[in-house]
Amino acid sequence: MKCSEIEHVLRAAKGIAGEDEFILIGSQSVLGAFPDAPLILRRSIELDIYPKHHPEKSDLIDGAIGERSLFHENAWILRARRDSRNRTSAGGMGEPTGAHQQ
Repeated sequence: MKCSEIEHVLRAAKGIAGEDEFILIGSQSVLGAFPDAPLILRRSIELDIYPKHHPEKSDLIDGAIGERSLFHENAWILRARRDSRNRTSAGGMGEPTGAHQQ
């Protein structure tokens, strides 16, 4: 995933949830600190995010741009469902690694 793709997802999530800050977790969160990370670290099409101040809005975002949505089919980017209650990624990454303001 490229930083421009992350920004695309965040803009869409902002429009859906009306939020400006999101927590990025999972493997792609490393791109916040290392945007030019090696390709091996950017291979995933999943971006695990939730709104920083209203994590309950994660369901709204997931319904609009999550798996099998038109967004996913057209952009080939998957906004994976995550929220503050489900902070562990499939790879066991654990705690959120960064916030991103859009």
